[in-house]
Amino acid sequence: MWIDVVFSGGGVKAFAFVGALEILEKSGFRFRRTAGTSAGAIVAALLSAGYSSSEMKELMRSMDPEQFLDPQLHTRFPLYKWLRVYFKMGLYSGNSLENWMNRLLHAKGIRVFGDLPPGSLKVIAADVSKGRMVVLPDDLKDYGIRPEAFPVSRAVRMSAGLPFLFEPVKLYDGNGEKSLMVDGGILSNFPLWIFDGEGEVPKRPFLGMQTKDEVPMDKMPRKIKHAADLFRGLFTAMRDAHDEKAISKFKYSNIIFIPIKEVETKEFAITWRERERLFQLGADEAETFLKKWSY
Repeated sequence: MWIDVVFSGGGVKAFAFVGALEILEKSGFRFRRTAGTSAGAIVAALLSAGYSSSEMKELMRSMDPEQFLDPQLHTRFPLYKWLRVYFKMGLYSGNSLENWMNRLLHAKGIRVFGDLPPGSLKVIAADVSKGRMVVLPDDLKDYGIRPEAFPVSRAVRMSAGLPFLFEPVKLYDGNGEKSLMVDGGILSNFPLWIFDGEGEVPKRPFLGMQTKDEVPMDKMPRKIKHAADLFRGLFTAMRDAHDEKAISKFKYSNIIFIPIKEVETKEFAITWRERERLFQLGADEAETFLKKWSY
C-alpha cells in the first residue's frame, strides 16, 4: 500500500525513524511522497531516493556523525571558536554533511530534484534574511531558481543547518540578492501540514513520525529562571506554534510518536549501543501504532 510520510527534526534521535520504517516496510507499506525538517529531511531524502530501511540502517550503523563537524582550530585555540561563530555565524562549515548526502544520493542516480518523481520530496528551511519559511524545492521559483535543477543535497544541507553550529547557506536570487538559509526547525520542526489540506479526499493515507522527550504531548509549564531559559522558551514557542494545529488534529490518528530519553539532539558521539536502542524504540512504537491505525 502506498502512503506519504513526514518526519520531524531531532538530530541523532532520527535514528529511531529507521526502525519505524523497517516495521512499515515489513507490513507492506511503500512511500510515494516524503517530507521532513532537519534530520527528518535527511531520512526523507534517502527514502525518496530509493534507499530501503535496511540500507539506511546499515548506513547509520557505520556512519560517524562527528564527521560532519569539520576539524577546526578551536580544538587548540578556544578563542577561535567564538571568532568563527561571530564572523561566519556557525562553528562548522556544513560542507561535510552536504558532501556525504551528495555521495549517497549519487549512488542512487539522484543529483537534482528533477531526478526525482515530481512532488515526491519536500524539505523545510528558514530564510532568516527575508524572515520566511521555505518549502524546497517548491519555493525556489520565488528566488528565480528552477526547482528541478536545484541539488537535493544542498536543500537537505539548508534544512539541517542548525543555527550557530553550522554556517548558514547563502542563496542568491535572480537579482543577486543574498538570503541566508538555516535549519527549517526554527519555524516548522514537524511539517505535518504539508500533505494536509489537499481537498476533502486525501490523495492517499499519510503518516507523521515525531521524536518526543515524553508522551503524551501535554506540556508541563516551562520554568523560566534566567535569560537563557527565556531565549530557549521563545525559540521553542516560535518553532512549535506553527505546527501545533496540525499535530493536534492528527495526534490520535496519523502520528507515530517516539519517546526518547537520555539522548541529546546534538549528541554526535552517539554510541553503537545507543543507535541500536533508537532503532528498536522506533520499531516498537511503529508496531504499537499499526495495531490501531485505521487508514
